[in-house]
Amino acid sequence: MGLHCLISLTTTILFLSLLLVHTDSAQPPFSCDSSNPSTGSYPFCKTSLPISKRAQDLVSRLTLDEKISQLVNTAPPIPRLGIPGFEWWSEALHGVANAGPGIHFNGPIKAATSFPQVILTAASFDTSLWHRIGQAIGTEARAVYNAGQTNGLTDPRWGRGQETPGEDPLVTGKYAVAYVRGVQGDSKNGEQGNPDQHLQASACCKHFTAYDLDDWNGVDRFHFDARVSLQDLADTYQPPFKSCVEQGRASGIMCAYNRVNGVPACADFNLLSLTARGKWGFNGYIVSDCDAVKIMFDSHGYTKTPEDAVADVLKAGMDLNCGSYLKEHTKQAVEQKKLPESEIDRALRNIFSIRLRLGLFDGNPAKLPYGNIGPDQVCSKKHQDLALEAAQNGIVLLKNPDRLLPLPKSKTLSLAVIGPNANAPRTLLGNYAGVPCKSISPLQALQSYVKNTIYHPGCDNVECASATIDEAVKIAKEVDYVVLIMGLDQTQERESHDRVHLELPGKQQELLTNVASAAKKPVVLVLLSGGPIDISSAKDDRTIGSILWAGYPGGRLPVTWYPQDYVKVPMTDMRMRSDPSSGYPGRSYRFYQGKTVFEFGYGLSYSKYAYEVSSITKSVLHLNQSSTVADYKLVSELGQDLCDKKKFSVKVGVKNQGEMAGKHTVFLFLRKAKPSNGSPIKQLLGFHRIFLKAGERAEVEFELSPCDHLSRANEAGLMVMEPGLHFLVVGDEEYPLTTILRCIKMIVFSAHTHEFCDQLHSDGTREVSVPAMTWNARDDPGFVVATFHRNRRA
Repeated sequence: MGLHCLISLTTTILFLSLLLVHTDSAQPPFSCDSSNPSTGSYPFCKTSLPISKRAQDLVSRLTLDEKISQLVNTAPPIPRLGIPGFEWWSEALHGVANAGPGIHFNGPIKAATSFPQVILTAASFDTSLWHRIGQAIGTEARAVYNAGQTNGLTDPRWGRGQETPGEDPLVTGKYAVAYVRGVQGDSKNGEQGNPDQHLQASACCKHFTAYDLDDWNGVDRFHFDARVSLQDLADTYQPPFKSCVEQGRASGIMCAYNRVNGVPACADFNLLSLTARGKWGFNGYIVSDCDAVKIMFDSHGYTKTPEDAVADVLKAGMDLNCGSYLKEHTKQAVEQKKLPESEIDRALRNIFSIRLRLGLFDGNPAKLPYGNIGPDQVCSKKHQDLALEAAQNGIVLLKNPDRLLPLPKSKTLSLAVIGPNANAPRTLLGNYAGVPCKSISPLQALQSYVKNTIYHPGCDNVECASATIDEAVKIAKEVDYVVLIMGLDQTQERESHDRVHLELPGKQQELLTNVASAAKKPVVLVLLSGGPIDISSAKDDRTIGSILWAGYPGGRLPVTWYPQDYVKVPMTDMRMRSDPSSGYPGRSYRFYQGKTVFEFGYGLSYSKYAYEVSSITKSVLHLNQSSTVADYKLVSELGQDLCDKKKFSVKVGVKNQGEMAGKHTVFLFLRKAKPSNGSPIKQLLGFHRIFLKAGERAEVEFELSPCDHLSRANEAGLMVMEPGLHFLVVGDEEYPLTTILRCIKMIVFSAHTHEFCDQLHSDGTREVSVPAMTWNARDDPGFVVATFHRNRRA
């Protein structure tokens, strides 16, 4: 349940909630009709005024009862001011959906384009594709009005992992930015921050913050208290939301059900007001997840009375309640003097500013931007082609050592398609889906490719409590090729249902092993799932020639695939970093210390690609001219001017050495030579997706800022720069990069002045060097000591 706001950034990163009002009349309701003299003259109707002034005027005209009525997702009309009703709760995670009360496909529009589930789209690592999908969904939403998740996936068992762009905060943030800007009608890289800019639709980042557990081993999201270190908040849980707000300019944020370090997210003043609005400059509305205010009293026991809960969330900076709790208890909170009316006014100004930016108080919408988007733009060929492109670009090839794929196309070829997901169109939709324009199952697609195709489900359903293995084996023995389509569906992973294991459900593994052993040739395994599956045995089984992960429709995996043994880690342990002393392995590719089935970013191709770092503008970064000795420097102390001056670019040459053309994602990672103080094992700095013909070479360029890309979060949650050696990593290639924090001038022997650069290492030694010259005490002890203990002087 949730006002499915954008990204889990996810990202959060994530995903998306569109604002929707009306779907089934020829003319949607609107305010400020110029032909109505009783309402058209109000200041809040004057488009020449700033949005803030218009919202302030509108709120000032409301009675207390009218104000309270507007604090919930189903806002009633205010006839005396000509204000129509408004439904805030609409869903568009990967296409306009009828999963909330704001959308009904019972008018002239019966369906909408269904794009791949977010986890699959993220596997394309294509920001341009993400933006175009956002544009298409925003357009269709307007047409239906006229017509979310920003969390990252930090645990492979999470039932809603399918809704996220994966585990990496950079990827989740970039997905959020591209998608939000597309939905809201912004250009991909255009100007940002205009508070009066019209919105095509309003996108909302959810679930703020540290939300990645729904219902696991008796612990549910309504009661869960996420204990998260400041360090993990700073470099894992918060960055996608920060990107969604600062770069994506999202107009909404949804606060989560859970508590964070003891405080309910929707009642956390530091989170909502100081961080989102204060530090990040958020300009929009903050909405609770549905009934999140109610559970503060009913489930958390955080407040003594319902009125206290209402007062706490509004004082913290929340504006809108998905549910009815504020409608029921706000007036009593005011009467009991627990809540000043000024807090209600503040919330309403934020709420109505969004409705104003949507153009709903500008008169007849047919005469306004986005007013002429009609039904012909829903399920258009352009959008259907885009959905197909997204699916094709996200599918990940996990195994293909003997080039079993692609399958040959021959009139005499016979094919068996076996498995519980082969002919299950509903599985392809994932959750928070609407009514698709059309649906083609994997079986139907393969039947169009190979005329002589035999189908058998193998199991009674995806749970596979009962399997007809003998029948499936008999069919497999009679055909040239076998494709097994297996994995998960919404019975195994969904909202309010986390997994307790990472293996194939029921008897699927037994079915797979027996069919693969009986087939004439190695079989093809296709996995439909949101979360990762431990298929270690299939990975090493020679009778399984190829493996594809198709999410919910190449790409690269946006999440780590862990072995079954990972389920020993409690989902309630939110620590990202490993703890060898207790055996805690950590989470995500950045911190996990353990075996994997497949690593983050893994993905094969029908071709072969080679990399080289062709150029880098700076291989040594001098970041401070202070003589102060320190083993780190706060990024905030370096200053934005220095950070901007020290930006540098890295060019990577990529060549397609194979025989087939293809799209390919180039990753640039960073790793420290000596990781310390909780720094990541490695971290993603950027990615580019390119198309190369066979034999073609191209260069991709990464622009890096040392303050953004080479810093890390310390234990206090502050970003710091540390001196020392790093490596830029692309494929198997590594390129050294040194950061230096302290340089001093010294006069030696001949009275020549040299600039010495002093690096203080975590092991207590200091390295001193000058450009073009480096000394060691053993070489010239009378000249300069290059390496010595921290407490000694040269």
